[in-house]
Amino acid sequence: MRNQTTPHILMVRPANFAFNEETAASNAFQSRDGKLSAAEMRERAMQEFDGFVAQLRAAGVDVIVAEDTSVPVKPDAVFPNNWVTFHQEGFVVTYPMFAPTRRLERSEAIIETVLKKGFHSDRRLNFETSEQSEHFLEGTGSIIFDHQNRLAYACLSPRTDASLLEELCQAIGYQKVVFHAVDGNGQDIYHTNVMMALGESFVVICMDSVRDVSERKLLEEKFRETGKEIVDISLAQMNSFAGNMLQVRNREGQTILVMSSQAYRALLPAQIEQLESHTQLLHAPIDTIETYGGGSARCMMAEVFLPKGNTLNPAVWLNGQTPLFL
Repeated sequence: MRNQTTPHILMVRPANFAFNEETAASNAFQSRDGKLSAAEMRERAMQEFDGFVAQLRAAGVDVIVAEDTSVPVKPDAVFPNNWVTFHQEGFVVTYPMFAPTRRLERSEAIIETVLKKGFHSDRRLNFETSEQSEHFLEGTGSIIFDHQNRLAYACLSPRTDASLLEELCQAIGYQKVVFHAVDGNGQDIYHTNVMMALGESFVVICMDSVRDVSERKLLEEKFRETGKEIVDISLAQMNSFAGNMLQVRNREGQTILVMSSQAYRALLPAQIEQLESHTQLLHAPIDTIETYGGGSARCMMAEVFLPKGNTLNPAVWLNGQTPLFL
């Protein structure tokens, strides 16, 4: 039985959170309102991060916190899901990033932090060399994995390359489901995970953003075939990060759909009732991170599906190939 959800989550405490000029052109969710100084922005982001982690842990979720380094400066380090994924077959995958500042986030030390918790990995897949040819695939920002059915959903954008997605799917044994999605201004949605969130028995998605009728039909068919009830959100709700959610588990095995407080407030009572028929809900206030970072709750969490046992000596890697065990 393959798992769609996990109780183990990696989060990175930001040292230098800031508005990133390099990502703003393709991320319409970022805002530069000038209300906070750089120091205030950093302090509020860390407070929001710590509060979010505390809520998850109180709910019984195993949160592995890695500390961001102050040098080099990485304004988006709080969003680790874009550069690494940890798979239940033992894969660790690292990804090519659109913004040069975001490439600095890839960290062997952070991967070691996860592996030292007793998780096992016996294969490493590196895709970052594609940055040289300007082809990008930004982890579970770009990809929504249906692990139970081995599907990889992705809306194509400058940050999500179809050929790289196909290469990844062939390596891990998944089938890609690609489509196009745009915001209210007709701009490509930069990451799939701001318009779609997939749970064990439901999918939250902004269908209005998928303008091609055949692509919308394809998605509806896939959801029907795989037993996912559609919770359709509006473009306005998507802009409040109501599509940026992640279903996790706690130590008792209960599922929890995690989102920001802004996203929760954007939901209609009927949508909340619909979601609560599938899972518990948890929301945290992360307004500073959302406003200036252009990402929300899902972006802050990298799921760890790796099996436990056969602990890897994390210092020994063979240049991105199968690591050695000592």
